[in-house]
Amino acid sequence: MFIVTLIASATLRGGDISDARNRLAAAGCDPVEPVWIDEGRAADIGFARQAAAARAALEGVLPGVDLVIQQARHREKTLLVADMDSTMIGQECIDELADYAGIKPKIAAVTEAAMRGELDFAGALDARVALLTGLEESAIERCLAERVTLTPGAQTLVRTMRARGATTILVSGGFTRFAGPVGERIGFERVIANRLVIEAGRLTGAVEKPIVDAATKEATLRAALAERALPVEAALAVGDGANDLPMLRYAGLGVAYRAKPVVAAEADARIEHGDLTALLYAQGIARADWVA
Repeated sequence: MFIVTLIASATLRGGDISDARNRLAAAGCDPVEPVWIDEGRAADIGFARQAAAARAALEGVLPGVDLVIQQARHREKTLLVADMDSTMIGQECIDELADYAGIKPKIAAVTEAAMRGELDFAGALDARVALLTGLEESAIERCLAERVTLTPGAQTLVRTMRARGATTILVSGGFTRFAGPVGERIGFERVIANRLVIEAGRLTGAVEKPIVDAATKEATLRAALAERALPVEAALAVGDGANDLPMLRYAGLGVAYRAKPVVAAEADARIEHGDLTALLYAQGIARADWVA
């Protein structure tokens, strides 16, 4: 059995749900009666077969509505592995830090290309950090305080999943000086990120090795599953950049959040309209059961 969850950024109407069910029926998916998760915001439609046909029938049909299609079994997840930059927060920290050095456009262009998968991540990170040589360490705290904002729904997603017994891990190709405080604010129990080398109060232009990259993210997910003896179907991964793809591919449900096209094209689901609480609706968890 499969489930498609319809999640509206504003209002989900009964007519939208009926339209979706009719399209599933026409595609030969054998849908059952829809069920509200939260009336006006999110609803489930179960169906018996042809998940690919269901996706083709529904994607892009309902404006302002995200959809998540998955098997009904293991729908609620017990492991969350999440990217940080442009996923759990609204910024790319290295780009914002570069602004304090007066070189944001130069570094941001490289970041964008790396997140599209056009550059080797580790090499691109080394090159960008080298451009920050000599920047005062105090710029990190200023950047964290003045620029970094949490993505709407991030705290609710993580705190709700933890309250329900899930393991939550923030794994970032960014830096511990940002990921540590961000992870603590959101409520993650583990944080993994790169370490900037700092001497005499200034950045040296180097990053400690090994670099946290795409392989690290996937390895973190695999290790967490093994540690808790969980099936891969129990894992939810979310990210936006090309360095998130390996973990998104491996997870039971890999979600592209406001992602680059190369990532959105390969992920199991993509969230383009709603905030991160859409991932609670995807698990069938109603707002009354959320932890703020």
